[in-house]
Amino acid sequence: MERLAVIDMGSNSWRLVVYGYDPGTPWWSLTDEIREAVRVGEGMGEENELQPGPMDRAVHTAAVFAAFCKASGVEDVRALATSAIRDARNREELLNQIKERTSLDVRVISGEDEARYGYLAIANSTTLEDGAGIELGGGSLQLTRMVGRRLEESASLPLGSVRMSERFLPEEKASGKQMKALRAHVTEELEGCDWWEGERLAGIGGTIRNLAAAAQKRVDFPDVDVGGFELTREALEDLVEELASKPASKRGDIKGIKPDRADVILGGSLVVAAAMDCGDFDALEVSEAGLREGVFFEHALDGDPPLFDDVRRQSVKNLAHRFNTNPEHVQHVGKLSLEIFDGLAVAGLHDLGDEERELLWAACVLHDIGTAIDYDDHHRHSYYLILHAGLPGYTPRELVLIGLIARYHRKGDPDASDLADLERKGDKQRLEVLCGVIRLAEQLERSRDQSVAAVEIDVNDGRVRLAPKADGRGGDTSVAIWSARRNADLLADAIGKEVEVAG
Repeated sequence: MERLAVIDMGSNSWRLVVYGYDPGTPWWSLTDEIREAVRVGEGMGEENELQPGPMDRAVHTAAVFAAFCKASGVEDVRALATSAIRDARNREELLNQIKERTSLDVRVISGEDEARYGYLAIANSTTLEDGAGIELGGGSLQLTRMVGRRLEESASLPLGSVRMSERFLPEEKASGKQMKALRAHVTEELEGCDWWEGERLAGIGGTIRNLAAAAQKRVDFPDVDVGGFELTREALEDLVEELASKPASKRGDIKGIKPDRADVILGGSLVVAAAMDCGDFDALEVSEAGLREGVFFEHALDGDPPLFDDVRRQSVKNLAHRFNTNPEHVQHVGKLSLEIFDGLAVAGLHDLGDEERELLWAACVLHDIGTAIDYDDHHRHSYYLILHAGLPGYTPRELVLIGLIARYHRKGDPDASDLADLERKGDKQRLEVLCGVIRLAEQLERSRDQSVAAVEIDVNDGRVRLAPKADGRGGDTSVAIWSARRNADLLADAIGKEVEVAG
């Protein structure tokens, strides 16, 4: 496995992120990360001049990041500077100091490149094909439009959270007049982006993630990251109101808001709200990815543009690969599960559709990742890992459902209460069917030898008959049939029919 470090020298925070990847394959993972609130753009003002204090913090942080890379043996390091440094009249002074102090070769990227990296991050972490993307940093706002997963339009505007906060909200308490002026300024700046509209909007960046985290805390939500979370315009306006009711020094007390963003989070929320108003977007789908992932994808993926063929399937397979599951076994459990699922559907014994079928497949691929912790209770470990490792491209509700299907693939009565406010009518029955299917398929593959090559379903006299088909190689199916018969009750209860396993 090779490693690539990306240093994102943003206007507000700097991040060093290390990725591990297998060249020529789609397998990758984030292996380390350091974040520092450098606030390099602080106090630049209309003169666009970096100030001594922020420059000192920047040089010190760059030295720490460079020392980390050297100590940990990461040789391929990409350092990118964005809006604040890009716009600064005295940027060469800072870059020279960093060069003298460290081995880093900093690349100052254009607004166009910053938007393109944001596009790559969104396209490879969401299912967005036709729609818009938004990234809010400390110094600038990047807007993009995608058609068929290709970048069609982009703009980089000087509307970052630090920049707007210093200009319009410089005091502890924000007045209604100041906030109105900020929103009006954003609206005016966006007038030239007549393409800024669409049915779907996806967003990246620390401010957007932080706002999503705060919105999650206001409802009964599963303990998952914000990837795939839908931040509605209504929820955002509620946050704006709460943030504005507090002085800047107290906004970090709001659950979900990072203290080091407290003084600029209101300004950032107003920028996002105004941009959503301009494009008439009802909601914003949040991605955990960012510019640094865009840089990594450009480096590690083939194609022009470098895109995963299918974000959802790739994220599931990548997570399974990270925890070294037995691919033959989990794929075969998936095959048998889908055969049972489809056979029951044809017989009219459930009304679940393609959405549930895909969630079942994902749970099958991931149901054994918990064995990386321990075999005992590995179904519980799999649930934890699925929820906390995350699956780009899936919503939080889908993520929890996948985790629950994996959680109950061995034992226990499925419980939909972990969905909290995401629970919908019929979820208990939905889970019982899906868990009953995967549990039976797991037992038909109990020997992990694919001796049961397929399964056929027949319904007669109110009884469901599962007929396992041997692989034709003389394999012994006795263990599989014995085990399946002992674990058919959950599916039988779910569909209201006796389930017989032939043998």
